[in-house]
Amino acid sequence: MNIVTLENLSKAIANRVGVEVDEAKRDAGFVLDIFGFDDRVIDNVLDPEDRQLFYILEEEGMLATEREETTLYDGREWRTHYWQLKKEIILKYAEEKIKPIKTTLFDKKQPIPVIEDTNQEDIYNQLEEEIWSTRKMD
Repeated sequence: MNIVTLENLSKAIANRVGVEVDEAKRDAGFVLDIFGFDDRVIDNVLDPEDRQLFYILEEEGMLATEREETTLYDGREWRTHYWQLKKEIILKYAEEKIKPIKTTLFDKKQPIPVIEDTNQEDIYNQLEEEIWSTRKMD
């Protein structure tokens, strides 16, 4: 039986999503609070804003969705949607160091210079050439 800890999920999120460890730990804590001691949770407990994190983790393979259909006494179909923890994948991602795509600006950890003159005609001339590079593959 695999157990996913706060540390495991934090590392997996940081490795796959490419966020800082502190942010990953906050997200991992939220996810584990929702799941509690279960491997699956009903979708209705999530707010739309919270569900966005679950969609990101689903895209990375750490969560999966499933649904059950039941026929009610009056003949109508009732669907219940669930989120499932993919423990093996989470533990695998926690061990691996997968380099995400980084933007050039944040890869160098340099602040963007403040633009002094916000005149519409001159604003783009004040930006450094590096700012125009949107993505860099490592």
